Amino acid sequence: MPRHLANLLLLTAGAIWGMGFVAQSTAMDDIGPFLFIGLRFLVATLVVAPFAFVEMRKAAAPLTRHSLKGFLAIGVALFFGISLQQVGLLTTSVTNSGFLTGLYVVFVPILSLLVMRMRPHALVWPAVLMTFVGIWLLAGGRAISLNQGDYLTIACAVLWAVQVILVGRFGASSGRPLALAMSQFIITAALALGIGLAIEPVEATAIVAALPEVLFAGIFASGIAFTLQVIGQRYTTAPQAAIFLSTESLFAALFGAVVLSERIAPIGYLGGLLIFLAILVAEVGPELRRRRVV
Repeated sequence: MPRHLANLLLLTAGAIWGMGFVAQSTAMDDIGPFLFIGLRFLVATLVVAPFAFVEMRKAAAPLTRHSLKGFLAIGVALFFGISLQQVGLLTTSVTNSGFLTGLYVVFVPILSLLVMRMRPHALVWPAVLMTFVGIWLLAGGRAISLNQGDYLTIACAVLWAVQVILVGRFGASSGRPLALAMSQFIITAALALGIGLAIEPVEATAIVAALPEVLFAGIFASGIAFTLQVIGQRYTTAPQAAIFLSTESLFAALFGAVVLSERIAPIGYLGGLLIFLAILVAEVGPELRRRRVV
């Protein structure tokens, strides 16, 4: 797959995730955060399972133990990341959550360098800085008074960075992107449902009331978007992928304003422009430098 097409898949995933913030927030008017996560990823599992089984039948060899361990680690990282984000939304706004979650665009290249010893392309660093400033401007371009939900969301960003890095490592090496996607969905659904059924009230009427959000988040923001992430990351680096995926902050602010009447400050539009300029730097910059060298 050409890199520009892979990046388009990642951009699409970021847009869907941004829309998903609204569903994540409003669903908790009816059900608890862990029950929502569990149902959401149960739906995602059902969406991806038929395609994963077709992939399994066509595979030349079974998954190695190394790949299975990687899939397990990705599932655990996804569970803790989405849990911190979901619980954080109980006490923070959709716009703030989108901004703070977007911090993973900074954490990914730093962790890649420090832990994985993978040096990102030189143009990734200015693109990351532009993206971070753009996300900050989307949140109003001011110092944010952090509450408990905000701190949980910052921790979530660290876990998202880990998930992105691990997907980049095991998505390509395993050659089984759909199996990876389904594995992380199953792990997240099982852990979340276990906690939700143990500590949260479970009422059929409440689940029915939250069903539109569960289905949207399960089918689109999970089943489709996370699968697009896994497929797209096979053809690009984790730091570049993080820049494209971070557009979820832009779309979270946009849909928070449209659906939940959360206000975007005028300076936020400059932030959106900076994010798209960062995408151009990450997408076009390396290709222009390569041609210049040739």
